[in-house]
Amino acid sequence: MNLPTRPEDAHTTLAAAFNTGDVDTVMSMYDTTGIFVPEPGTSVSGKEKFEESIKAILSIKGKMQIKTVYCLRTGDIALGRSEWSIVDGNEVKISAKGIEVMKQQPNGAWKIIIDQAFGAEADLKAN
Repeated sequence: MNLPTRPEDAHTTLAAAFNTGDVDTVMSMYDTTGIFVPEPGTSVSGKEKFEESIKAILSIKGKMQIKTVYCLRTGDIALGRSEWSIVDGNEVKISAKGIEVMKQQPNGAWKIIIDQAFGAEADLKAN
């Protein structure tokens, strides 16, 4: 899988990676030294924890869809806001509004360094 060369393409590329069902393909989208929030109140960092969280999401049967609400870029950093879901037929298995921070890599590709998958939910409260 080719990583996106524009940050505004990261959501589409991430959905395509999830829909392969392949952990390594999804992992390639992330800088695992960053932070991933796979569920409200839980954040993980490091390759092992990222992989564990991604496997859990991949175990949800259905197709991931991600809509980009906006993508703001300054230099080699970008901030994305998304609305995503995993749908199986007509059944929505999970849906949320996320916030992602991306960083351009030396080769020009973009990786996600912070993925707050539930970061834009109206009822989310800081602890």
